[in-house]
Amino acid sequence: MKPILIAILLAPVALAPAWTLQTSGGNARLRGVSAVSETVAWASGSGNTILRTEDAGSTWTRLANPATDRLDFRDVDAVGERVAYVLSIGAGSLSRIYKTIDAGATWTLQFANADADAFFDAMAFWDADHGIAVSDSAKGAFVIITTEDGGKTWSRVPPQNLPAALPNEGAFAASGTNVTVFGTSHVWFGTGAAARARVLRSADRGRTWQIAETPLAAAQSSGIYSVAFRDPLHGVIVGGDYAKEQEAVDNAAVTSDGGQTWSLVNGLRGFRSVVAYVPGSKSSFIAIGPQGGDVSSDDGRTWSALPDPGFDTFSFVRGKTLGWGSGARGSIGRLDGLTR
Repeated sequence: MKPILIAILLAPVALAPAWTLQTSGGNARLRGVSAVSETVAWASGSGNTILRTEDAGSTWTRLANPATDRLDFRDVDAVGERVAYVLSIGAGSLSRIYKTIDAGATWTLQFANADADAFFDAMAFWDADHGIAVSDSAKGAFVIITTEDGGKTWSRVPPQNLPAALPNEGAFAASGTNVTVFGTSHVWFGTGAAARARVLRSADRGRTWQIAETPLAAAQSSGIYSVAFRDPLHGVIVGGDYAKEQEAVDNAAVTSDGGQTWSLVNGLRGFRSVVAYVPGSKSSFIAIGPQGGDVSSDDGRTWSALPDPGFDTFSFVRGKTLGWGSGARGSIGRLDGLTR
C-alpha cells in the first residue's frame, strides 16, 4: 500500500484559473496592456497614463508623459522589456504613435495623424520592425498605415488596395485588439459601427486586402471588438454592444479558413471586448469584457465561465498561459492557472 499512497500524494494537482488583483496606483481606465515576460508588462490608458512593471505586477510604475497635452493611450505594444509603442486615439492630430527604447524614460513621436477625418483605434506588430495601425474609415475609405523600420516611417496603404468601406464603418478602440497579426505576414482587422460587421484580411503584411462578411450584430455601438488567431486558419471574433454589457446577442463567430467565412457561435455570457488565444494550447481561447470572461477549449465553438472580475483588455506572455488584464478605475489583474 505504501507505494500507492506515495503515488497519490505526489500526483500533480490541476490548478483552476484565478486572478490576482494588483494595484496600478491610479484611476485611469486602462484599455491597453502588453505582457512581455513573467515579470515585465506594460499598461496604458486615459490621462496620459502609461505603466510598467518589472516585478510581476507587485508594483506598477507610472512612466514619463510622452506629450504635454492630454491623451488617451488605448493601445500599448511592447516588443521587448525596454522597447514599446503606445497609440493615442482621437480625431485628427490626437491620433498618434510614440515609441520608447529605454523602458519609458523617454518617448519619441513617430506618427501624428494629419487627416482630420481619421481616428486611429489600435495597432499590432509582427516583430520589432514591422507593424500596422488601423483607423476608422474616412470619406468611404479605410485608413491603414504600416511600418517596416521600427516606426521611423509609417506609410498609408493605398486606398485602391483596400475594399470600400460602408457608411460609418470603423473600429472600436476598446482593447487595442481589433487588429491582430500572425507569423510574419498575416493580419486581420474587425469592423463595426455600420450596417454590417466585417473582417478585412491580408496575407502580405498589409499590402493587399480582402474582406468577408460576418454574422455578428452591427450598429452604431456594436460589431466586432476583438480578433484573435491561433494559426493562419483558425480564429475567433467577439464583441457585442458596449452599451449593453450584460447581453450576448450574436456577438461571437469562428473561422477555420483564415477568415474567408465566419460561423456564429453562442455561449458567451455578455459583451466581450477582447479575445485571446491561449499560447501553446491545441485550440483554447479566452474572451473577456468589463463584466466577466469565458474560456473555450474547442476553437471558440463552446464556452464556459472564467472567474470574475472582468476587464477591458488582456495580453498573454508569449508562449505562456499567464497574462494580465486591465480596465476601469485603474484595475489590473494577473491570470494564472489556465491549462493547455
